[in-house]
Amino acid sequence: MLGHRLTSEIEIEAEAERVWAILTDFGAYPEWNPFVRAIEGALAPGARLAVLLQPSGTRAMAFRPTLQVVEAPRELRWLGRVLMPGIFDGEHRFVIEVLGAGRLRFEQSERFSGILVPFMRRSLDRDARRGFAEMNAALKARAEGGAGTA
Repeated sequence: MLGHRLTSEIEIEAEAERVWAILTDFGAYPEWNPFVRAIEGALAPGARLAVLLQPSGTRAMAFRPTLQVVEAPRELRWLGRVLMPGIFDGEHRFVIEVLGAGRLRFEQSERFSGILVPFMRRSLDRDARRGFAEMNAALKARAEGGAGTA
């Protein structure tokens, strides 16, 4: 099966619990998140979410992934599919890795697979990668004490 992976990471001066609280407060996403504009749904493995993505400079895209992993305060992962398995699947991960007291690495990644991946690769590398970096920077600013913090 054809695949592609994108990863973006950033170091944040904050406790893992604080970053987790911001990451899982879906209702506040419109206030700070420039990439994942909205999420609705329960924070539980197996739950279906309603997600609205909009990397800067692009049209919004809505999809309904299923939460795979909810492991506070370390990992949140979902799997989204277009139509049926094997067409265009995306496994999106948010990982919080503690580096020391009040310091962590936040990694956002997605593993894409399916027959449409080769046709989508250029836009993924351009738009999704930019969206990951923009969200990571906004999360860092919010967690480190920016305006309107959680």
